[in-house]
Amino acid sequence: MEPENISDLRGSSLRGSLKLSVNSNSIWRNNGVEIFSRSSRDEDDEEALKWAALEKLPTFDRLEKNLLERLVKIADEDNEKILLKLRQRIDTVGIELPSIEVRYEHLNIKADAYMGSRALPTFINFMTNFLETMLTSLHILPNQKRKLTILNDVSGIIKPCRMTLLLGPPGSGKTTLLLALAGKLDPSLKVTGKVTYNGHEMNEFVPQRTAAYISQHDLHIGEMTVRETLEFSARCQGVGSRYDMLVELSRREKAAKIKPDPDIDIFMKVAATERQEANVVTDYVLKLLGLDICADTMVGDEMIRGISGGQKKRVTTGEMLVGQSKALFMDEISTGLDSSTTYSIVNSLRQSVQILNGTAVISLLQPAPETYNLFDDIILLSDEQIVYQGPREDILGFFESMGFKCPDRKGVADFLQEVTSKKDQQQYWVRRDDTYRYITSKEFAEAYQSFHVGRKLGNELAASYEKSKSHPAALTTQKYGIGKKQLLRICAERELLLMKRNSFVYIFKFSQLSIMALVTMTLFFRTEMSRDGMDDGGIYVGALFYAVIRNMFNGMSEIAMTINKLPVFYKQRDLLFFPSWAYAIPSWILKIPLTFVEVGLWVFLTYYVIGFDPSPVRLFKHFLLLILVNQMASGLFRFIGAVGRTMGVANTFGTFALLLRFASSGFVLSRVKKWWIWGYWSSPMMYSTNSIFVNEFDGKKWKHIAPNGTEPLGAAVVRSRGFFPNAYWYWIGIGALVGFTILFNICFSLALTYLNHSEDAKTTSNEKEQSNSEGQGKKKGMVLPVEPHSITFDEIIYSVDMPQEMKDRGATEDRLVLLKGVSGAFRPGVLTALMGVSGAGKTTLLDVLAGRKTGGYIEGSIKISGYPKKQETFARISGYCEQNDIHSPYVTVYESLVYSAWLRLPHDVDEKTRKMFVEEVMELVELTVLRSALVGLPGVNGLDARAAAIVMRTVRNTVDTGRTVVCTIHQPSIDIFEAFDELFLMKQGGQEIYVGPLGHRSCHLIKYFESMSGISKIKDGYNPATWMLEATTSAQEMMLGVDFSDLYKKSDLYRRNKMLISELNVPRPGTKDLYFDSQYSQPFWTRCMACLWKQHWSYWRNSTYTAVRFLFTVFVALAIGTMFWDLGTKVGKTHDVFNAMGSMYSAVFFLGSQNMASVLPVVAVERTIFYRERAAGMYSAFPYAFGQVCIEMPYVFVQAVFYGVIVYAMIGFEWTVTKFFWYLFIAYFTLLYFTFYGLMSVAVTPNQHIAQIVAYFFFGMWSLFSGFIVPRPVSS
Repeated sequence: MEPENISDLRGSSLRGSLKLSVNSNSIWRNNGVEIFSRSSRDEDDEEALKWAALEKLPTFDRLEKNLLERLVKIADEDNEKILLKLRQRIDTVGIELPSIEVRYEHLNIKADAYMGSRALPTFINFMTNFLETMLTSLHILPNQKRKLTILNDVSGIIKPCRMTLLLGPPGSGKTTLLLALAGKLDPSLKVTGKVTYNGHEMNEFVPQRTAAYISQHDLHIGEMTVRETLEFSARCQGVGSRYDMLVELSRREKAAKIKPDPDIDIFMKVAATERQEANVVTDYVLKLLGLDICADTMVGDEMIRGISGGQKKRVTTGEMLVGQSKALFMDEISTGLDSSTTYSIVNSLRQSVQILNGTAVISLLQPAPETYNLFDDIILLSDEQIVYQGPREDILGFFESMGFKCPDRKGVADFLQEVTSKKDQQQYWVRRDDTYRYITSKEFAEAYQSFHVGRKLGNELAASYEKSKSHPAALTTQKYGIGKKQLLRICAERELLLMKRNSFVYIFKFSQLSIMALVTMTLFFRTEMSRDGMDDGGIYVGALFYAVIRNMFNGMSEIAMTINKLPVFYKQRDLLFFPSWAYAIPSWILKIPLTFVEVGLWVFLTYYVIGFDPSPVRLFKHFLLLILVNQMASGLFRFIGAVGRTMGVANTFGTFALLLRFASSGFVLSRVKKWWIWGYWSSPMMYSTNSIFVNEFDGKKWKHIAPNGTEPLGAAVVRSRGFFPNAYWYWIGIGALVGFTILFNICFSLALTYLNHSEDAKTTSNEKEQSNSEGQGKKKGMVLPVEPHSITFDEIIYSVDMPQEMKDRGATEDRLVLLKGVSGAFRPGVLTALMGVSGAGKTTLLDVLAGRKTGGYIEGSIKISGYPKKQETFARISGYCEQNDIHSPYVTVYESLVYSAWLRLPHDVDEKTRKMFVEEVMELVELTVLRSALVGLPGVNGLDARAAAIVMRTVRNTVDTGRTVVCTIHQPSIDIFEAFDELFLMKQGGQEIYVGPLGHRSCHLIKYFESMSGISKIKDGYNPATWMLEATTSAQEMMLGVDFSDLYKKSDLYRRNKMLISELNVPRPGTKDLYFDSQYSQPFWTRCMACLWKQHWSYWRNSTYTAVRFLFTVFVALAIGTMFWDLGTKVGKTHDVFNAMGSMYSAVFFLGSQNMASVLPVVAVERTIFYRERAAGMYSAFPYAFGQVCIEMPYVFVQAVFYGVIVYAMIGFEWTVTKFFWYLFIAYFTLLYFTFYGLMSVAVTPNQHIAQIVAYFFFGMWSLFSGFIVPRPVSS
């Protein structure tokens, strides 16, 4: 049997057919014998037949599930057993596994950046930078940007089979180093030095597929489930060399008559089988990462309820683990995870790296001691330099040689990140006989070179790696993991899935189109539509033109839908999951059926009712033309979205491009100026309009000669509007639209290929850390007094309606209970830690107590100092710091705090005291050096050990003033954990399992759990927080046969807490219930001015909105001025007046729509902040609306003045003061109402995308009744 017949037998079931070539298989052979003898082919054929039969078994899915259940019962323990069995099987037959050694030598990375206040994206800075960039590109001005060093001459070796931990404070260059090692650096960076894999430079292989960079940013498609996300990743990345190795393994085993472990054999075969490979590997990784419990849950986004932040972080990790990359570079993968989950993930990675010859560098912010001890090597970065790289065991010796020692019960990772800090270094100085002085990172780096570890590394780097030692399968040279046809199919399947999940958007669009069709057909009703003269022809012209623009602009929602998916696309494109065209083609082709539905709704509702030519042929031609118009427009809008990359830019410059197409189409301006004739012939609108006119007016009912005419009425009507009446122009239009459709979709694909994600502006501060040793240990207090209050909650039950997906999976209850009778008390002066594994309900409990839950059902009692909680008064005295950082992005740190203090503190606190308070808080939280930095858009950067210590000092000082504070924490170090007074520990499912004091060195907590039979004793020096979480997992409950919640409710501790709740539920003598004269702390006018003050700074620095809109207005004014040049002086003929009206219609249509569209993303961001601040009792809706509305007025006024002056002068309207100012007045208020309409659209819809669809619906309605398309007597 020949190999190609094998492919037929297997179909597409085995990855890319057998491909048994010398090149693919010889990499696993170590002898020179011809590998494809007849017998070996027959053996491989037999294996192929077995695998094909295995797939066809009806019980295959069940077999796979049972297999995983047998192999992986407890992820941490069984993972190592599986890997050891795999390695044993491979070693038995003498197959060598590939490995990768990564070297980086003299790596210098620099960036060009504006520094200090020049980096703020203010209106003035934007305009200055815009002009400066133009002049610099023409070599008129030198580059004003300064060189910013990110990494300074770093060298090192990442060795295989060893786990490397990358440590360093935020901003030290960790992410840049990982990107450099993974071959994913931004091309705009200045890079010298080199990175090699097994001696091979980056251009000799495909680094994106050889190594995997796992980002700290969790970018996923919210509409896909966890399982679907990982399966898509697995299918795109393929099996690599796994299949070839398995063929060789089977051949050798058969030759040696070795019978492999049946479970391991099936697992390896299934893992090398297409379709099944994605399933089994995905299920395995899901179990490994603890994601199997949420495998069929949507990932979610800001508008779709999905998995938790910690689970999203694990999905990001899992996306790359399902692939075949042999080197892993992982950036802050523990953010949002509890310490036990982090330990479990890192331990699994360690097992894989050490057993299967992997290479891994992992960056962590706050690794717990037990997680830190899993690593073999440490890289410590600080101030652009590598302070240490080498074995973990030697790093403390290095710092002790420099005079610094890690204290007992201090996490080594925390010590390492603080010992290079100017503010924290002195506390670790142990040479009491020597005077301490600050040792810089540069001095540490120089000392490391002479340390024995540094000398050894230098010697190793001096000896170059021999390329001949590199395993042929170590480095990947193929750009993609699977064939191009398979990639196209996989992308198409995902696009189809997303279209189904987003069906609401399409149904909404169909409904809108149907409503507009009903309105249009009643406006142009056939009984009122005669064909007697040119005026009647004009009415038909309006109806036909409106059909074109309606079907064209109905696809504008493609801009938002394209931009929404771009971040995930860029990530997957850069990881070489698929080529851009494999993503672009399904986005186009799969939406063609939707176009038929959209256009069919419009045409078949309106065509005969309006009274167009009744010929079925002309009906079909009308239908075909509008389908091509819709397809052309959808391609154009996708292209605009891919080029713009942000909603603001895409809407602005997209609208400008549409204006040029629209105004030069020949309908608005019948005689195009000669300098714009190129626009006329390249406008899809011209061909669309000409074709639809010819199709109608060439019909039999338009063949009669008009009164006082010399040609058929239909031809006269077409010619009067400046179009061509010849019948063949219909087919010219069809051909042109087909060409434009293909062109725009090709351009969409090219934009996806060559453009990258648009980065947000960031402020670069050149301020250095200032010494603050004086008074560092001094306790700081608040300048404002506070009244202490306790919070008690008893038997809190929180439930929501049972999700439909859970009902589909067999749930019979009507409600899903998230908190199950939780009770506790938080007291003044007592710092409480709220802990538990992911899914325990920590944030849910805080949301319920803070009054942030707007849905669901809450039962039980909540009291404040013994009085029933009233949300109105409680919001005045409480502060809720959510885990999601929701702030206005364009205000500075100082301004954010001033604004918050302005609206939260009592109105009798004067401005001077308020600012003193803000200054003290900034000093307390050590934000003084970031005083003028922008808060920025929501990010995912967590706290490193030093930042966490700063926060804890702040919280401790806050508690000491008599406030009641409770904090959720994920992975605390020993000293941070033991800074808390009490612990509120929850288990998965929303139940408490320990509520009580920690005690000195957590003695009470340890005593409580160690008293339970089966719980292992804590080891000396082990982190009690980690031990506690490990000891109370659901796996431990199953193993011990206990329920920790039941044990707690039977304990003395539970009874003590119940007594405490009862005691605090009685108001103290002499106290009274909370009462305030007003709902808000500030008077109404103060609230309005505070909101306006913040909006002023937000708008001034949001240059992508304000400055881009201004430039757009100037360009539009110049475009309209040159198109309609000097038309104001020509009013002798009807079409001259019509052209003048066209200039005004174009301005209203495009400037208005751009103002409306560009304000949507701005208000969408601010609305999220408004919800948080309103819930905090800072203000009501009116002051927020006041600030948002008032700040638009001056910006729109400048916009209207520039537009009005330019256009009025260039068109040559009558120069009288009265007429000019009336023109400005109308232009100003026209732009204002469109802008305010955009504000309203966001306010009444759930998200920005729906807002855009709704906005364009009414915009289309206004355009129809504007009086330009349909004259007023007809519409009335």
